[in-house]
Amino acid sequence: MTRTPLLNSDQALKLAKNIKNLIENAKESVISKANSELVMLNWSIGKLIKLEIQQNDRADYGEQIVATLSRQLSEDLGKGFTRSSLFRMIQFYDLFPDIEKVATLSQQLGWSHFIEILPIEDSLKREFYIELCRSERWSVRILRDKIQGMLFERTALSKKPELTIKNDLEILRQTGKPTTNLVLKDPYLLEFLELEDTYSEQDLELAILKDLEKFLLELGGDFTFIARQKRITIGYEDFYIDLLFYHRGLKRLILIELKLGKFKASYKGQVELYLRWLNKNERKEGEETPLGIILCAEKDHEQIELLELEGSDIHVAQYITKPFEKILKKQLHLSIQKAKA
Repeated sequence: MTRTPLLNSDQALKLAKNIKNLIENAKESVISKANSELVMLNWSIGKLIKLEIQQNDRADYGEQIVATLSRQLSEDLGKGFTRSSLFRMIQFYDLFPDIEKVATLSQQLGWSHFIEILPIEDSLKREFYIELCRSERWSVRILRDKIQGMLFERTALSKKPELTIKNDLEILRQTGKPTTNLVLKDPYLLEFLELEDTYSEQDLELAILKDLEKFLLELGGDFTFIARQKRITIGYEDFYIDLLFYHRGLKRLILIELKLGKFKASYKGQVELYLRWLNKNERKEGEETPLGIILCAEKDHEQIELLELEGSDIHVAQYITKPFEKILKKQLHLSIQKAKA
């Protein structure tokens, strides 16, 4: 009688790995389904309460019914049914009345995501965060940081007409691929670099490389780092590109030039030269033309306008290394109003 040979150590490790993968996948599936069910449950609760309120003409009926329900449900079921929680569920139903849309979003966004999104009053801004969160699979913490960091206001998209915003979000929703307007920002928030009051371009570059993970998070999803100080030879002269990235969604090489102080018109010619070299020597089949970002401490809007850089392959943006939230909010509001006017 032949005996079945025992598993060797490599086979045992491989089998154990496969079993672990099965268990982890099952756990993720259970958690995902539970999150989806919670989203749909809270939407249904919000709908029931809202319909009940609509049947009564008294102005204070909504407050009374929510307070009563909160006490009763908390006694019967425990935590999770505070007055504010129930009003949040009603708001959820008000803002997202389409059950099919909610069912689709619940597959990718948990209830904690919606808690961060619901306070956003502007519907386009709300859609922006939903689509980016869904496509880039943001955690709740990242979503919260993006909202607090005013990501929508800092994208090129926010300075476009409402129709353009809707079209770009629809493209992302249908294809999963972002437009350039969704990718480019101004300003870029680099306070995490913790630079001293006086620093050089090299200090800025080294600080970015040291905190590359945070810098990539600020740039946005799909950015992949390729090189720093990439040497290119044109004629008999060597030039160096500060930072070179690739964006998988846009399928474009993206170079970043770091500049101290105010934007200068001469930077355009420098970056155009680099872009043409990259287009000729580095661009692969199926890729779009390379894109350049000039990061400056300060922008000269009149020069940028006269150079006709808006809508070109060169994006000029300010970087901020020190947090000043109130000034930033005012600055962004003015720039958006000016652009839309």
